[in-house]
Amino acid sequence: MARKRHEEEHENHERWLVSYADFITLLFAFFVVMYAISSVNEGKYRILSDAINSAFRNIPGTTAGAMQVLNTTQQTSKLVTPPQIRPSSPKVEEQKRKNRDRMRNMAQQLMAVLNPLVKAGQVRVTENALGITLDIDASVLFEPGQATLDEQAIVVLANVGKILAGSDFPITVEGHTDNTPISNIQFPSNWELSVVRASSVVRLFIENGVASRLLTATGYADQRPVADNSTPAGRQRNRRVAITIESQVPDEGVNVPLEGR
Repeated sequence: MARKRHEEEHENHERWLVSYADFITLLFAFFVVMYAISSVNEGKYRILSDAINSAFRNIPGTTAGAMQVLNTTQQTSKLVTPPQIRPSSPKVEEQKRKNRDRMRNMAQQLMAVLNPLVKAGQVRVTENALGITLDIDASVLFEPGQATLDEQAIVVLANVGKILAGSDFPITVEGHTDNTPISNIQFPSNWELSVVRASSVVRLFIENGVASRLLTATGYADQRPVADNSTPAGRQRNRRVAITIESQVPDEGVNVPLEGR
């Protein structure tokens, strides 16, 4: 019987390199973490600390954190000083005064034309810094689910349009609905219904002398309710057309110089 030959196994003397590589990797990761911790922005940390303290103590936050951020930023980059807000010129102020007077006179005329509907609670007229807003219940203007103006609504809006035709204020007509879904061939959703209703009012205004360049038609569907849609009264309140006559006069612009100029 032949003698089996036993070869001596070769002993691996480089196994220590695996452990050494693992050690170097862990050491590198340790220094990366230590560097990241040492680079914390002190200003941001202080702002966070002040905000947390103010929230839990229910007191106004201090400005120390903000000052620290400002100082830190100044050390690293040059800040661009915002331009000072200059007061409006006498010309702009005079134009604003005239617009307020014209807007007040227009509001009185609209109230006279819409007085019966205002007394019935179907029209609301409000005046604020932006101008005059007429909130008209959709039931006064349209049949349910329709966007064609009723004959009575045409008469009322025609009188409104004749008043608006004498001004050059921008006018926005918004259509609003309740959250009751609608889906038919003409109006797949409330979005289409609200837009077409606003467009119907805009077309009538144009026919009565209002410049088309001043008009904007917008539909918001049920996204801007003014009452609770869970009640019939609330849904009726949300079905409306809002007409806003804007009276704002833009202030004079101020050129912002580029950094370094």
